[in-house]
Amino acid sequence: MIDLTQKPFCLNKQQIQEVNNVLAAMTPDEKIGQLFCPIGSCVEEDEMSAFIEKYKPGALMYRPLESAKVKLIHETLQRQSKIPLLLAANLESGGNGICTDGTYFSRQMGVAATKNLKHAYNLGMIAGKEANAVGCNWSFAPIVDIDFNYLNPITNIRTYGSDCDTVISCAQHQIKGLKENDVIPCIKHFPGDGVDMRDQHLVSSVNDLSVEQWDDSFGKIYSTFIDEGAETIMVGHILMPHYVKHFNPEIKDADILPASMSKEILTDLLRNKLKFNGMVVTDATAMIGYSVAVPRSTAIPLTIENGCDMILFNRDIDEDYQFMKDGLKNGLLSQKRLDEAVLRNLATKKANGLFEETKTLQDLAVVGCAEHQQLAYDCASAAITLVKEEENVLPISPEKYKRVRVYELGDREESGFKEAASEKQIAELLKEKGFEVDAYDYEHLDFHEIFETGVQYLKDKYDLVIYIAKFDTASNYTVRRIEWLKLLAADAPWFVNDIPTLFISLANPYHLLDVPMVKTYINCYSANDAVMESLVKKLTGEETFTGISPVDAFCGRWDTRR
Repeated sequence: MIDLTQKPFCLNKQQIQEVNNVLAAMTPDEKIGQLFCPIGSCVEEDEMSAFIEKYKPGALMYRPLESAKVKLIHETLQRQSKIPLLLAANLESGGNGICTDGTYFSRQMGVAATKNLKHAYNLGMIAGKEANAVGCNWSFAPIVDIDFNYLNPITNIRTYGSDCDTVISCAQHQIKGLKENDVIPCIKHFPGDGVDMRDQHLVSSVNDLSVEQWDDSFGKIYSTFIDEGAETIMVGHILMPHYVKHFNPEIKDADILPASMSKEILTDLLRNKLKFNGMVVTDATAMIGYSVAVPRSTAIPLTIENGCDMILFNRDIDEDYQFMKDGLKNGLLSQKRLDEAVLRNLATKKANGLFEETKTLQDLAVVGCAEHQQLAYDCASAAITLVKEEENVLPISPEKYKRVRVYELGDREESGFKEAASEKQIAELLKEKGFEVDAYDYEHLDFHEIFETGVQYLKDKYDLVIYIAKFDTASNYTVRRIEWLKLLAADAPWFVNDIPTLFISLANPYHLLDVPMVKTYINCYSANDAVMESLVKKLTGEETFTGISPVDAFCGRWDTRR
């Protein structure tokens, strides 16, 4: 059985007895409930009470809401639950991961671009304080993936870049900031996303590193954090063929399962080789990368049997609970593995004081406070990176370039949950500096300009062209590259040799792949207010560019450097 005296639990004899007493008193339904972290949707007290009574979940996660509302929901849920809940959030870039009025500090890649670990600590500290203020105690962060593949649409700026040591050092400081505020970190996405170009929301992605390559990269990262006492790890729907065959040479390719349900990856690698004793949670099981591996009636119990301790999200919660019960009944899930998983969940809560009297939380006023916003600005100012520069274009001024055409590139139609973007717009900030700004009108296209004019027409109207791209990393996308107008690519920079042109990416740092002809290119890594304000100051020479790219922004190509 599990040794709860060892890290990450480090429980004493009395605490172990208390945890075992809780486990012994649990009903079968309560044990099944501890295996699940559903997505929260109830906001009324009677609905929350009914949900807790019916499903008895071990954890819950709500998408960001206004801070006062989130706090009330979390307090109600804990009051209604017999066993304390892990209340989770994606605290990847600040308090905005749980509160709509929380601080959007920075994407992780922006932190890495500062080359200053105090910003990594501040990311964890700010996220931790603001999460703690609303009763959130579990962070699905930091991300410790390595951004190997510039075409991957989901890792990208969510990572600390492509250098293994940078990932480790930044994540260590982020974890420190979280833990100091009683928020449990969950590092992700084991065994390592970002190697291929696919998003596990849409398909099982593949980490095809050899055993030796993995040991020297992701293995080094996870070994470091496991040795340092990592408490929880999120496992992705990622196929890892070389390591699976290392442990199981006879396995057929068709039988290799995503890591989230793979015995070879969960038990042989993570538990036995890496000696991880803590709690393992899946990534969201509504993802297609999970759903297509085997029938869901098999996948749900098999995930626990093969080494996970908690299922994240559901497609049909009643169906998933029944699948787990059926699996226990028909032998897909053993009683031993069920009890082990529940014990790890309970021990994680005990080790972090969730069974104790309610701790004093941060004051709600800390959420989005001026101090945190200033720290976000400091990070943004240090992060923004001048990747390449055409001589004598920067800095810009109204005297030098009075008339400015701005192209705002990004998703024209957005649906579903999105991280809140900045309310400040670069075009408006430039106007405040005295520039005459004409933002390209995508809703009312000028067909005369598209079909009947040449370069002189634009030269007569504009002194400078600025492209602002916001193709933010987001789930369920196959690519996050520039999408030009299909009509003659009318908004593409065909005029770069005639009009000074700047290209600014607020998110994806790899756009030079599609605009190698642009001679002045800037990466910002985060589309928040702090970035917008600092960026304009840098363009006008009020601030200097100090950021250093944590990835190869030139995408390994010679033409992007010209």
